[in-house]
Amino acid sequence: MTNKKNRSMIQRRLIPTYIFLSIVSFLSVFPFYWMISAATNESYDVARGKILPGGYLMQNFQNLIAGQDLWGSLANSFLYAIVQTVLALVVCSLAGYGFELYHDKKKDMVFGILLLAMMIPGVATMIPLFKMISSMGLLNSVWGFILPSVSTPFLIMMFRQNSRNFPIDVMEAARIDGLTELQIFYRMYAPMMKSTYAAAAVITFMNAWNSYLWPKVIMTDTNAQTMPMLIANLASGYTTDYGMLMLGVLFCSVPTMVVFFILQKQFAEGITGAVK
Repeated sequence: MTNKKNRSMIQRRLIPTYIFLSIVSFLSVFPFYWMISAATNESYDVARGKILPGGYLMQNFQNLIAGQDLWGSLANSFLYAIVQTVLALVVCSLAGYGFELYHDKKKDMVFGILLLAMMIPGVATMIPLFKMISSMGLLNSVWGFILPSVSTPFLIMMFRQNSRNFPIDVMEAARIDGLTELQIFYRMYAPMMKSTYAAAAVITFMNAWNSYLWPKVIMTDTNAQTMPMLIANLASGYTTDYGMLMLGVLFCSVPTMVVFFILQKQFAEGITGAVK
């Protein structure tokens, strides 16, 4: 009887917590629900705040593909984001690995200068970067998109911090076995840092996918536009079709959500510095 009373008392105390969590969960999920609902309604219904789903989804889809190059923009965004993510993981992991496991006073000084670069806003370097990319003939190209972001101080710092958990004994044993430094990196270091790679992949992919200002500057050809640029085009007319706009936002949001949900466990481990 005493155990039942204690259990019922604990459950009663948890009721306010459950209510609070339910409210917070509803507020978190509602914008996504409203986005899906708005994509199925006419522009007039969206403007007047209708939250129930409608039957205008196919018409919004037809209007979207008729007025914009949806599939081309999706293909461009996937290409830019995937290439940038792969190259950034390779470059930043090598840099973080080298800064931590082969560090000395000079390398620490270079790393400190690298961290100072994080304080410079991206807008301040936009014009010099544009001149460099333009002089190399890389406008409207995947390389023009990814080169300024292929190495970022944040990712290098993240890999360096998590490399502190990498066991030095394993590296020394591999050297005794005759492995080269690159073989140690690819055969020993990279597999043990999978969670860090996953976290860095999520961050890089989302930043590349959602990037708007830089591609807007260098992508002068409509065939090279990305999904954020397409969304901006939908909202820049004299009259905005909100149903079509929300459908475009839905297409733009789904890939990043899928990537995060697939890698969410590894993302949490990588942020906390887990090494396996």
